[in-house]
Amino acid sequence: MSVNTDRYQTAAARYFEAWNATGPEALGKAVAEAWAPEGGYTDPLADVCGHAQITAVIAAAHEQFPGFVFRPLGAVDGHHDTARFGWELVNEADGSAPVAGFDVVTLNEEGRIRQVLGFLDRVPAGS
Repeated sequence: MSVNTDRYQTAAARYFEAWNATGPEALGKAVAEAWAPEGGYTDPLADVCGHAQITAVIAAAHEQFPGFVFRPLGAVDGHHDTARFGWELVNEADGSAPVAGFDVVTLNEEGRIRQVLGFLDRVPAGS
């Protein structure tokens, strides 16, 4: 059981590293380490596939929320090739977290993400 738990924890850690990477080179590298080449990302605002498109979605989030970081919210849970976890987008200056959500990820044999299905639980008014 700990082997699978470690697998889910590692995948989630790489996922958060990608979402928090800054600069084009670091972001591209982090996305490549977290996602399989054909990996996808789908949430209410995006439906993309491949490293370049995933990188663009993450870069756009950084532009929309400068000075914010993605942090895990609760524990990572999983079974088979599927993991789930909550997250929030935290303002590093004041600690506020205007955005929160929940993601379900499927992993390939190497533990890299094949697909993310994201849900937004809390968004700022007017978004």
